[in-house]
Amino acid sequence: MHGILKELTSKINFTNDLKQDITTFLSINRCPKTAQHCVEVGSEARKIAERFNADPAEAEIAGWLHDISAVFPNEQRIAAAKELQIDILPEEEAFPMIIHQKISRVMAQDIFKITNIEILDAVGCHTTLRANSTKLDQVLFVADKIAWDQTGEPPYIQELNRGLELSLTHGAYSYIHYLWQRKESLKVIHSWLREAYEEFRTSFGGDPA
Repeated sequence: MHGILKELTSKINFTNDLKQDITTFLSINRCPKTAQHCVEVGSEARKIAERFNADPAEAEIAGWLHDISAVFPNEQRIAAAKELQIDILPEEEAFPMIIHQKISRVMAQDIFKITNIEILDAVGCHTTLRANSTKLDQVLFVADKIAWDQTGEPPYIQELNRGLELSLTHGAYSYIHYLWQRKESLKVIHSWLREAYEEFRTSFGGDPA
């Protein structure tokens, strides 16, 4: 395990209960709200997986894990990513919040011993999605947007739900399109998000109605 991760786990007695271990890890490292958010995203991911014939157990685990990197504040994330030998894109250097998905992926593998590549990959792209995304990628991406970590109702929820009435991919695309319409107000456009948008737009022959 990487040294900076050992420091975060030194006071934790791990059990065989992954959900409890993740909750304990986040709570001990002063992220109780993130712990609750991860539980909620896990529950939402399970429901979406059941709805669209993905693996519910894998989806729930991915939800529990997706934001475990919250233990690193924004101002520490680039340094943490470098120490964890994560490839850093220019957009992530400019807006470190986005790299938390890649850090969570490494932490899921190193701390919680996750070996399922589909789970790890979904965790690693849950904020931006990516081109050639898997069903599990899309399940977690959508679940995180539905069970968001802000107060009130997400401003995009109606568009997202209309998309989900058609398919899981339509739901994912509807959220990306929502962002794309507001791209001038975003701090950065992550290259993975751009690639996912262009792929969906080509596949569906244009933007959502």
